[in-house]
Amino acid sequence: MEKARIGAPSIDEIDAGTPAIAGMSEEGEKLAAENPAAGSPLAGEAVKSHSHGGGVGVPDSSRAGRLTSYRLADFPVLTGREEDWRFTPLQRLRGLDKGELVGQPPAVAVSAAEGVTVETVGHDDARIGSAGIPEDRVSAAAWESAAEATVLTVPAGFQAEGETTVTVTGAGEDPAASHVFIHAKPNSAAVVVLDHQGTGVVSENVEVLVEEGAKLTVVSIQDWNDDSVHASAQQAKIGKDAHFKHVVVNLGGNLVRVTPSARFAGQGGDVEMYGLYFADAGQHFEQRLFVDHAVPNCKSRVTYKGALQGRDAHTVWVGDVLIRKEAEGTDTYEMNRNLLLTDGARADSVPNLEIETGLIEGAGHASATGRFDDEHLFYLMARGIPEDAARRLVVRGFLNEVIQQIKVPALEERLRDAVERELEAGNL
Repeated sequence: MEKARIGAPSIDEIDAGTPAIAGMSEEGEKLAAENPAAGSPLAGEAVKSHSHGGGVGVPDSSRAGRLTSYRLADFPVLTGREEDWRFTPLQRLRGLDKGELVGQPPAVAVSAAEGVTVETVGHDDARIGSAGIPEDRVSAAAWESAAEATVLTVPAGFQAEGETTVTVTGAGEDPAASHVFIHAKPNSAAVVVLDHQGTGVVSENVEVLVEEGAKLTVVSIQDWNDDSVHASAQQAKIGKDAHFKHVVVNLGGNLVRVTPSARFAGQGGDVEMYGLYFADAGQHFEQRLFVDHAVPNCKSRVTYKGALQGRDAHTVWVGDVLIRKEAEGTDTYEMNRNLLLTDGARADSVPNLEIETGLIEGAGHASATGRFDDEHLFYLMARGIPEDAARRLVVRGFLNEVIQQIKVPALEERLRDAVERELEAGNL
């Protein structure tokens, strides 16, 4: 039996079994040497019985050097000392990391735009696994436990009007698994909204395949009831000249952990990743991103913004960008900003940038966490606006930069209303 290896696979490895490149330290902007290792083909039936990685090296030494596997047994039991889990309160995972997830899967209802096909398939369907591999123990547990997957397909050349909404409703407090596969075929265009609600303890794998020339927007809303726990691994594979926009909105739940990744598979790809989160007292919202520039001449932009209020409100943002040796001409930038509205809230923000070639267009990152800008408040109050109204205006403007990127009017209005409710709950 093939053993699990250390390292996230490159896109070429997923497609053709070629070696990946391991990076190096995750502690800042550094150059890394090439470090190849043997690979394995990952597609169709091959994914059902193998575990894989790409490259060799020390676990956690680089975002490129992480263990990937379809088997839960290949991932050690979590201790909280792992880089990927050091911010996560493991005791609040409610069993999602322990093993088989035997709870009733969440109910999935799809309102599809005309022309978008919807299927429920067995987890052994050849498409499952073609866009991603579990990168942590919780994702692997969901992979092994899921019996079915929901598959959305946008036909080649088809321009869908309106959005397709996938409503995922929790089925109770027993740990459960879910799997969604979104496939945008060449030169198609569509918007897909994943709307998570109700009460659930769910580990979810979302795969997104964006083929050549396609334009796809995926919006993932976590608006759970306050007692819910949700871990969602959302992996996207981006083809030649394709454009992918990914938006994460975290509003409700006890613990929500979303780990989006985008891997370029062809030149000319363009990725935008946005995030908005508003954490109240006791909530833990965690976002860990990975952008893998594995081929030349691709562009990525990451913008995440969050607001926190209340005692023990905690948010985590970790942004990993890897520019591999082959990825000449890369243009990338990531930013995270957090606004602390009250005492007792905490925001952890860690941008990481690994560069294996100097032949790039540009690469950078930024992170800022703070309270209200006194100058902004003074400016508004000097013009006769009361302090409480001025504070609300600042928060609205701060978060609206992300909301307006969704480009779905009804959804934008819903999110603005949600922000208003959060502000009212915090007496701001």
